Amino acid sequence: MNINRRRFLEASAAVGALASLETRLTAEERASGGTLNHSVCKWCYGQISLDELCAEGKKFGLQSVELLEPKQIDTVKKHGMTCALMSFPVAERADGTKVGTITHAWNALENHDVLVSAYEQRIKECADLGIGNLICFSGNRHGLSDDEGLHHCAVGLKRILPTAEKHGITISMELLNSKVDHKDYMCDHTAWGAELCEAIQSDKFKLLYDIYHMQIMEGDVIATIRDNHKYFSHYHTGGVPGRHEIDETQELNYPAIVRAIRDTGYSGFIGQEFLPKRDDKLASLKQSVDICSV
Repeated sequence: MNINRRRFLEASAAVGALASLETRLTAEERASGGTLNHSVCKWCYGQISLDELCAEGKKFGLQSVELLEPKQIDTVKKHGMTCALMSFPVAERADGTKVGTITHAWNALENHDVLVSAYEQRIKECADLGIGNLICFSGNRHGLSDDEGLHHCAVGLKRILPTAEKHGITISMELLNSKVDHKDYMCDHTAWGAELCEAIQSDKFKLLYDIYHMQIMEGDVIATIRDNHKYFSHYHTGGVPGRHEIDETQELNYPAIVRAIRDTGYSGFIGQEFLPKRDDKLASLKQSVDICSV
């Protein structure tokens, strides 16, 4: 046999064996739920009770239901689950404006006093309940420049970070798209959020990287995760376009994205935050967990 042909066949056999091993390992990982922890956002399943969502979700690998209020935590604990991300508190200014929401939050100086009070209370509730991650928002621009808004966010958030650090609670600002869903939202690009993290300089302030939102705003998802993962405390999913199932009906390659997240060393939760189109919403949720179990 020609020596070059023999070497080619030997190399091909080695590649085949490696591929077979990779397939087996992937199957083993999938059987055990993969290497990341699985969560779901309750608001996407409004017609399903929290009890049912916990009971059924646990059967296919869910470990958390998130964006809950403190009063709901006993229910998830009853099912041996947790809440990977606590919902935001809402407070009211003297003029009646509700703050802490997506549209009115930390980028406005006039919101800070009531937000600090509300968040310090919520941080302590998280600590008492054993929940380590709390969401927050920048707020809409309302005419502010990005530099002004970033400075205002840093000033306000630094007021609550000592309490967060004391109790071991991570404050996670969500990256949202301002193109389709949240017009005028300020924290709409990873670079802006990363700059805010650098301005605050606390390991208890990070970003919630929402894959759906950032695909719409900037794309380049895997490279962004690799380059900026130190700023990310949590991840959300969603199919693009439409924010529906994360399967072959949309444009993102979620197994590749989840592998990229895993390869950064992240071992936290990935939260399913899509709106199921199918009648069997729990089947869609199970499918999404399977897709992300890589």
